[in-house]
Amino acid sequence: MNIKNVQLKAIEARRYSELKTPLNKVRIDHNSNFKRMEQQQGNHALIDFEYTASYGPIGMIKIEGILVFEDPKTKTIIKEWNDTRKMPNEIASALHTAIMHACVPQAVGIAKDLRLPPPIPLPQVRLGKNPQKGGAELGPEVA
Repeated sequence: MNIKNVQLKAIEARRYSELKTPLNKVRIDHNSNFKRMEQQQGNHALIDFEYTASYGPIGMIKIEGILVFEDPKTKTIIKEWNDTRKMPNEIASALHTAIMHACVPQAVGIAKDLRLPPPIPLPQVRLGKNPQKGGAELGPEVA
């Protein structure tokens, strides 16, 4: 399978709580789903998708787009998805990964603008002895 193109069509983002409301621990749920799938010329398929980062009662970020992929089994994959809303796991995994790679960086910038936590865990830098349980004393370079 070969992913040819990912394009974003629409972005909707909302912060429900006031900026002065303190954000304690926020659960961020990611979801991507396929809305429509159709055959294109040759072995190409066009997929309408939607990515959502939900912050519960605090806010949400929704991104819609299209993705084009090519596979020798495109006709079978599309027919199975249109009939049962299912597809082979390896194909679904690759498609959802491509969607996440396109949408999460966009969502990080939007979250910053809305003063929401980024929808990815930021790395934690720990210095000193025993920076983490079971970890080595040497860590990444810090400039």
